[in-house]
Amino acid sequence: MENNNHFPRQMPHSTDAEQALLGAVLINPEIMIDVETTLEIDDFYERAHQLIYSSMLEVNQANKKISPLLLMEHFKVKNIVNDVGGLSYLTNLFEMSPTSSNWEEYADIIRKNSLRRVLIRKAERLSLDSFNPETNVEELIAEAEKSMMDIEKDRRRDGFKTMRDVVYDIFTEIDEYSKLDNKGITGIPTGYRQLDKMTSGLQPNDLIILAARPSMGKTAFALNIAENVGMSSTNKNTVAIFSLEMGAEQLATRMISSVGHIDSSSLRNRQLNQEEWDNLAHVTGKLSDTNIFIDDTPGIRVNEIRSKCIKLKAQHGLDLIIIDYLQLIQGSSRRNSENRQQEVSEISRMLKALAREMECPVIALSQLSRSVESRQDKRPMMSDLRESGSIEQDADIVAFLYRDDYYNRGEGEDDEGAQSTQDEIEIIIAKHRNGPTGTVKLMFNKQHSNFIDLAVQEFEDGYIPPGS
Repeated sequence: MENNNHFPRQMPHSTDAEQALLGAVLINPEIMIDVETTLEIDDFYERAHQLIYSSMLEVNQANKKISPLLLMEHFKVKNIVNDVGGLSYLTNLFEMSPTSSNWEEYADIIRKNSLRRVLIRKAERLSLDSFNPETNVEELIAEAEKSMMDIEKDRRRDGFKTMRDVVYDIFTEIDEYSKLDNKGITGIPTGYRQLDKMTSGLQPNDLIILAARPSMGKTAFALNIAENVGMSSTNKNTVAIFSLEMGAEQLATRMISSVGHIDSSSLRNRQLNQEEWDNLAHVTGKLSDTNIFIDDTPGIRVNEIRSKCIKLKAQHGLDLIIIDYLQLIQGSSRRNSENRQQEVSEISRMLKALAREMECPVIALSQLSRSVESRQDKRPMMSDLRESGSIEQDADIVAFLYRDDYYNRGEGEDDEGAQSTQDEIEIIIAKHRNGPTGTVKLMFNKQHSNFIDLAVQEFEDGYIPPGS
């Protein structure tokens, strides 16, 4: 049944609020300093009010005191006296606002109506595009999500934070951490002692790039971190894993192998001995009790990742995001796909913005170019990041994985056929925006897809990895 209850088609606006705001500025020009950081010219609906506010901005920026007479001179120079209603209209504005103390309430009304108009215009454009049968639906959805993201970003117009407030927040945070027995780990522990010592844990708002050549072990390492964070004995952390290359079942199988110390080939062949069956029953229970979520949508767009993270955070909280891997993500629009480096740059910027918005670390896996193979020392460098764009600039931490045995295998041999089941692997911290760089060495157990902290047997200073 058709709904005939239609709202008025006139664009949302409040002439009274606009008049009251402009009148408040005429009464007390000093408030213009705050008003101009709150409202844009386009936030005003009435054309005359846009012209008056624009003139107020120009007068104020010229370090002159706003007054009706000075504004009139400005109108004459610009030949817009009739467009704004002349001196009589300015006088009316002055008289209509008895006080300037309520200017923030007027501005709030103006701003909200402005946002409504923006939403309407974007929705109308999307509606028209939706009727076009040649429009790609996925691109349309991506454009809609990007539009909402732009509106949300524009809506937030935070001003300065006083040094007093910032310093107090830092002091409070340090005081809280000093009461915890966390051995200097201010972020989320990865479960690897030396790595946590170097990074102080995974920090909120950080974009962490984990890069390596194919089959070096970066997915296994990222999953191990997810296990340690998700199975922490102190907190039930929520971890979101976006897997663009492997399915959810493949990832879960790897995690079962790693956590349960079950031979990965036994799991694949579905041939388990009694001990492995016992371990399987135990580990499936442990993993089922975690807040680890896997999205295996292939070719997912970066703004889809954001939308899903917003929803997950609202439902379960969100402590860590892992993306495997960066080069498989689609940009927010197909228009940039012709220039892949530009698209990857957009993706890395949006992932950094995602880390800040979700207030949690984002680990993005990345492929390395083949150029690393041509050097005698095959340890990766920043220049090896494939389609790097602005990855290096956006990342807070860039870490490379390197294994000697990877390059010493027999021809055509992979990790499954390698003679050694456990090899040393280097985690090279090549960039660390807020801390030291260096190399952390771990052992990689190929049989269980498991990374082992070399210091785990020492348990120095009472350090116990998460989930143990």
